[in-house]
Amino acid sequence: MNLQHLIEARFGLETDTGESIEDNGILGQILSRRSRRAFNDDPVPLDLLDTLLAAAFSAPSKSDLQQACVIHVRDRDKQQRIAGMKASTRWAADAPVFLVWCGDSRRIRRLAEWRGYPFANDHLDAFMNAAVDAGIAMQTFIVAAESCGLGSCPVSEIRDNVHALSAELELPQYVFPVAGLAVGWPRGDAPLSMRLPRSITVMTDRYDDAELFDEVAAYDRRREAREPTPPEKQRRVDEFGTADDYGWSENRTRQYSRPARADFGAYIRAQGFNLD
Repeated sequence: MNLQHLIEARFGLETDTGESIEDNGILGQILSRRSRRAFNDDPVPLDLLDTLLAAAFSAPSKSDLQQACVIHVRDRDKQQRIAGMKASTRWAADAPVFLVWCGDSRRIRRLAEWRGYPFANDHLDAFMNAAVDAGIAMQTFIVAAESCGLGSCPVSEIRDNVHALSAELELPQYVFPVAGLAVGWPRGDAPLSMRLPRSITVMTDRYDDAELFDEVAAYDRRREAREPTPPEKQRRVDEFGTADDYGWSENRTRQYSRPARADFGAYIRAQGFNLD
């Protein structure tokens, strides 16, 4: 399938984009990527894993500060405990590889003390820089892993029990979890998740969401036509009832109608971060 067709499949819209571009392998891989939550039992060779981690930490880093780290959870009991903290993440207990990507502001602070300099950037930006570094490194790992035939799925829900997770990983001050990542050789197929149209995610010169509601309503219809949501699968029916026009926007706004991870700010402050 050429890039134009891959883009049409991803967004559910006809397009000329990609028509004249030759697939270099990486573009097609990214455009067709799927989240994988089912893996076969074959192990991931450690040399391959180490190579992928080397690729991950070759990613861009804010000011070359390199404020990310990753914890490879090799203790299977520990992996099962982490995955079992929430019913919706139990599938990750069987992943051949489970990684937890962390923002790490501890390293530069320790080095400042070692070198005898004050750490004069103890504010919100320090947290953001570390979080972004970890996210970029994780995404680079994902691309590298999938280029080798591996599948993966980020697991942000491990932050739902962030205090227990932090204790399991013995995270010191100024280190915090960003997301888990389940990795392995994929078993079976997985759906291609349709994305929002670029008409509302790609802007020129200024922010503009004037067409948000019309564009999202059309997106909802396209997505539901491809993957219909039966009434029994609608979110929080006991609270909100069933909707005739159920779609992505209904699903996700219902999801965010209840607080989640409301303790995360307190956790980050307890880890030593000043969020001013």
